[in-house]
Amino acid sequence: MKIAIGCDHAGFEYKEKLKKFLQKHGMEVIDLGTYGDASVDYPDFAHPVALEVEERGAIFGILICGSGNGVAIAANKHQGIRAALCWRTELARLARAHNDANVLCIPARFVSYGLAKKMTETFLKEKFENGRHQNRVNKISC
Repeated sequence: MKIAIGCDHAGFEYKEKLKKFLQKHGMEVIDLGTYGDASVDYPDFAHPVALEVEERGAIFGILICGSGNGVAIAANKHQGIRAALCWRTELARLARAHNDANVLCIPARFVSYGLAKKMTETFLKEKFENGRHQNRVNKISC
């Protein structure tokens, strides 16, 4: 499975850990930065991750910033992206099952790394339920 991952400075530590975790489990990880903890602008990393999912074959994206809001807002500007800000495992499950989310957004300053890892596992394993949810997802794009 091909996963695109990106972050700003607040998410750098989690990105590095998640990247290793995903690679250890046989996933191809496309790291789109940032590559250090110096202050950067989150859209510079959210847009490349969104494009990788939208146009270049990544199955899912993972974005990490301090609150998760900035990367979610930027990624959701892309028509083919359904980025979900999650801070509990159940939200990650529902984002996939009910919303067919394709980008997980993690608020690094508000969740532990252990929870971020568990949300990532849940998000990647959960299947979209289709059915009544498909009609709703079809109405998201403008």
